[in-house]
Amino acid sequence: MRTLWLILLSGLLAVSAQAAEPKAFNADSLKRIEARHAGKPFILVLWSANWCGYCIEELDMLGQLAKTEKRLPLVLVSVDSPEDGAAIRQTLSKAGLAHFESWVFDDAVPERLRAAIDPSWMGELPRTYLYDKRHRRQAAVGKLETAQLKTWLKQQHE
Repeated sequence: MRTLWLILLSGLLAVSAQAAEPKAFNADSLKRIEARHAGKPFILVLWSANWCGYCIEELDMLGQLAKTEKRLPLVLVSVDSPEDGAAIRQTLSKAGLAHFESWVFDDAVPERLRAAIDPSWMGELPRTYLYDKRHRRQAAVGKLETAQLKTWLKQQHE
């Protein structure tokens, strides 16, 4: 009987650790994300599960940071496609980010979505936007460092 309970418990833990299906990100999604986080700082992370090794490194760093920063305000947007949902969920679960808000590009012309986020963005990854309380945003191209994010987070709570 005890063995059965352990099997059931481990199964429940495995299911709860899996990332949810990412939401479809379309041309008006950023406005909805910004509205939901109105008056609060957040971090918008753009990444790919399929072709961006630095993105995976950054996600791993964010997963480690999330262990100590319990209120890490992350919004994760994969520039892959909805068909890549399994890879996206697996990557987020492995990085320890399964419980964060997750989106995936859902447009046959991804350039439209890039332009909706930032008309000057040409698609380079990883790309992150740090939104302060007043939603002034700072773009960061390339892999972020833990110290950089900790400094930014501290500034947001002052």
